[in-house]
Amino acid sequence: MASHGAGRRRARGAIDVLPSGGLRVRVYAGMDAVTGRRRNLVELIPPGPKAARQAEAARTRLLNQVDEERQPRTGVTMNHLLDQHFELSRWERSTRETYSGYASKHIRPLIGAVQVGALNARTFDSFHAELRRCRNHCGRKRYVDHRTPYEHECDERCRMHECQPLGAATIRQIHFIISGALNRAVRWGWISSNPIVFAETPPAPKAKPRPPSPEEAARILAEAWVDREWGTLVWLAIVTGVRRGELCALRWRDVNLSTGVVSVSRSIGQRNRDTWEKDTKDHQHRRIAVDEETVDILAEHRQRLQDRCDALGEPVPADAYLFSLAPDNSTFMRPNSVSERYSDLADRLGIATSLHKLRHYSATELIAAGVDIRTVAGRLGHGGGGTTTLRVYAAWVSESDQRAAGHMGARMPSRPTVPQLPVCDTERKLYPYEVIADAIRRQIGSRELEQGQFLPGIKAIAASHNVAVGTAHRAVALLVDSGHVTVVRGRGTVVS
Repeated sequence: MASHGAGRRRARGAIDVLPSGGLRVRVYAGMDAVTGRRRNLVELIPPGPKAARQAEAARTRLLNQVDEERQPRTGVTMNHLLDQHFELSRWERSTRETYSGYASKHIRPLIGAVQVGALNARTFDSFHAELRRCRNHCGRKRYVDHRTPYEHECDERCRMHECQPLGAATIRQIHFIISGALNRAVRWGWISSNPIVFAETPPAPKAKPRPPSPEEAARILAEAWVDREWGTLVWLAIVTGVRRGELCALRWRDVNLSTGVVSVSRSIGQRNRDTWEKDTKDHQHRRIAVDEETVDILAEHRQRLQDRCDALGEPVPADAYLFSLAPDNSTFMRPNSVSERYSDLADRLGIATSLHKLRHYSATELIAAGVDIRTVAGRLGHGGGGTTTLRVYAAWVSESDQRAAGHMGARMPSRPTVPQLPVCDTERKLYPYEVIADAIRRQIGSRELEQGQFLPGIKAIAASHNVAVGTAHRAVALLVDSGHVTVVRGRGTVVS
C-alpha cells in the first residue's frame, strides 16, 4: 500500500524557521548568467500569527518571478539585439568601432547568450561588479599573462595574471550601450520595459584635469621652438585649445590672417594605421579668435610654406594643410604621430603630461583670466554651456571672444626671438632633419661650403643622407631660420 502523500509533487522552494521566530523563504533561481554561481531568491518574514500564511504567499510570488525569468516572452538574445542595434545606429566610424570593441570583449562573453526577456536589474548589478573586478573576466583562475600571443621564450615580462578593473568611464559607456539597445527592444515590442533602468547606474568619474603649469608650458614651448614648424603647432594648440584631430585637419583656407580667426570644421580620425577625415566631435563649426602675436606666427609659418613651394617651382596647393610632413603641405599629419612626438618632447623634459592636456591648460588659463565659462566652452567645442547659442557665427566674434583671444595671447610664454640651430650633444637624440642641418652647418663653418655657394638640390641632399625628401626640406628650413642659408626664388638655396 502506498504511503501517505505518494505521487504528490515535491514542494518548490523552502521555508526555514529562524532562531528569532521569523521565517526565511528561499527559492532556487538558477545559475547567475555572469558569474555562473548558484542564485537563490530570499525573503524574510517577521514573526507573528500570520507569518506562515505570509511565507506561503512570498514563496508563491518568488516562484512566479522565477518562472517569468525562465520563460521570457521573447527568445531574442542579447547578441542578436546588439547586432540589430549596431546596424541601425548612426554613429561616427571611430565611435562605432570603439563600441563594437566593448561589446565583443565585455558584453557578448558575459551576457550575449542570455535572452533579452530574462535580463533583470540583478543581472546588470552582477555584470557591473564583474567589470569592476577584472577587465579580462578571468573567472578567478590562475594563468600567465604572456607578453605576446605568438610563440616565444618567456621572460620577466610574462607574469601571473593580476585582476585589474575597467575604468569608471569605460564601464559607464558599456552601461549606456546596453541601455540604448534595450530601449530599442522596448520600442520594437520585444520587452515591456528596460530592465537596466532598475540597476545601479555606474557613477560618472570625477574630472581631474591636470594641465601643465605655466613654467612647464614655457619649457615645452622653448623645446618645441627648436623646430619652427613644430613650435608653431604646439603654440596654436595652446592658444586655441583645439583637439589633436582638429589641429591636423586645419587647412590654410580655414585661417583668416586679416581678421585673426581660425575656423574649425573638420577632424582627422585614426585607428591603428588607418586615417580618415571626418566631422568634429561636437558636429559644430567653430570660429576661434587669436591674438596678434599668433597671427604673426602663422604669417611666418605661411611664408615658410611659400618659400618651400618656390624652391620646388610649384604653387602652394589651394587645399594645403596648415601642418604637414609633405614639402607642399598636401597631406595631413597623423594624430597619433603628433601625440607621440609631443610625448617624446615631454619625456625629454621630465614633464608628465600629454598633448590633450594642452586643452586643459588653455581652459584654466582663460578662466583664471576672468573669461566667462560660456566663451571658454565655445572655444574648446564643449557641448554644454549654451551649445545652441554658441553655434551661431556671431557668438564667435563677440566682444567676449575677442577679449578671450587677448587674454590668451597675454598669458602665453615668450617664444625665442632668435632660434638657435641645435648642435649634436648627448642630452637628447636629434631628429634626422636636425642631424642633416647640423652636418651642413659644420660644412659651412669649415668653409667646405663658401658664402654665395649653392647647396645641392633637395633630392640630392635626401639621397646623400638616405632620407625622405620631406626630411631634407625640413633640414633646409631649419638652416633658413638660423640664417645660415637663404632661398633664392627660382634658383635654389645659397649659403648666406
